[in-house]
Amino acid sequence: MAIRQRRLSSLGAVTSRLNRPRASALAAAMLAATVLAGCGSGSGAPSVPQVAPARVFSLSGFQPQGLVAAGRPVPVSFTVDLPNGQPLTQYRTGSGPHTGVHLIIVRDDLAYIIHEHPPVGANGGLLQNVTFPAPGPYHVLVDIYPSLPGTLANFQLTRSVRVAGAYHPKPLPRFNGHLVVDGYHFDMQGQPRLHAIQPTFLHVEVTDASGRKLTFVPWFGALAHAIFFRQGSLDYFHTHICAPNAVNCGALAGVRATAITGRSAA
Repeated sequence: MAIRQRRLSSLGAVTSRLNRPRASALAAAMLAATVLAGCGSGSGAPSVPQVAPARVFSLSGFQPQGLVAAGRPVPVSFTVDLPNGQPLTQYRTGSGPHTGVHLIIVRDDLAYIIHEHPPVGANGGLLQNVTFPAPGPYHVLVDIYPSLPGTLANFQLTRSVRVAGAYHPKPLPRFNGHLVVDGYHFDMQGQPRLHAIQPTFLHVEVTDASGRKLTFVPWFGALAHAIFFRQGSLDYFHTHICAPNAVNCGALAGVRATAITGRSAA
């Protein structure tokens, strides 16, 4: 259409110097030529581009498949397969939390969460013993950080595990800005107003049983890890509190400007 518009604008300059009958005939001829050029001269069906199947990663050989018992170690094993069917063996490694693979398991009612980092075998196999605390359905999320050019820096794959026994889902408690876990006090400063796709700081003060502030040290590359699951859909989000000089702790590994820094009593 852009070509046609340019030709018609030139046509206006030509017709201004010609008499009306000749101008009308010339305009009709030039317009017909333009339309034919735009439409093409082929009489067959239009060619349709061939779209190749999507190249996807997948979990293969995932175990366990059947019911498992609560309170006993269960081997959870799998391989991450490349789009060509070969196992992924190259995972991002380093000092930051975005390294290798996270194995994060939550019961569907969000009453229990398990966070592990299974080692990667030479053939790409991953194996982690997991103790499921109570009966019910569990959502298994594998958070993957491949070390491959031209692919996503991070993505997730999921499976489900059913733990034998009567499942009694627990309702989520109301928001409580003060929690005590193993004698440590976690105090969230105010109730945050959270909105989708908008960054927000969460301010949490942590003290011991005597009220003294704690000194945090890096664990898997970060001073603290925050994992979020949305009730029902189990949408997932994972972020960190980074030490001021952390290199690989941020939205982009190795880009220090993207780090969300925190501070401790130290």
